Amino acid sequence: MISKLRVAAYCRVSTNHDEQESSLETQISYYEKLITEHEGWQLVKIYAERASGTQLKIRPEFLKMLKACKHGKIDFILTKSISRFGRNTLDTLKTLYELFNLGVKVYFEKENLNNYDKEMRTIMGIYAGFAQEESKSMSDNIKWGIRERMREGKVCLNCTRFLGYDKDENGRLVIVESEAVVVRKIFELYLNGFGVRKIKEIP
Repeated sequence: MISKLRVAAYCRVSTNHDEQESSLETQISYYEKLITEHEGWQLVKIYAERASGTQLKIRPEFLKMLKACKHGKIDFILTKSISRFGRNTLDTLKTLYELFNLGVKVYFEKENLNNYDKEMRTIMGIYAGFAQEESKSMSDNIKWGIRERMREGKVCLNCTRFLGYDKDENGRLVIVESEAVVVRKIFELYLNGFGVRKIKEIP
């Protein structure tokens, strides 16, 4: 008997927006069907998560997948694109080479690339570099937008968890007097030598 190839898929979206949620569900459904209907493949698991692509430490499903590979449980990984796999060039290349040395093939559908061809690995490095630059550009754009809003007097704060303030229709902070009483009391107690624990215990 010829043993089946043990196949996993990695799916990721970077936000919790409704359209991204739908995209994640679509990816999961697509790969489940693709793998289970392939005669020579055995589905190991669909690793799916909502997380940033730049830092591995905040991508628990990705790390679980790598651990399974190190334990010899996965032969082949499918993923939508290099940008879904990772946006940090060094981490992406390091992971791909690590998986190559473990005997695990990774295939990126959008780019039609895999980590087993020497020339392809060079190209993947270029693609991964573009993906990292795209992520950096998006980050720079967000920071620029925040700075511009601050110049206009619009504060970028989540007021639903910000005691003592709310936002008006123009996005400017306004004091909520009913909550401001508590805030002023906290400051007064702190200035009088009370620590955080003692302040918390005051009814």
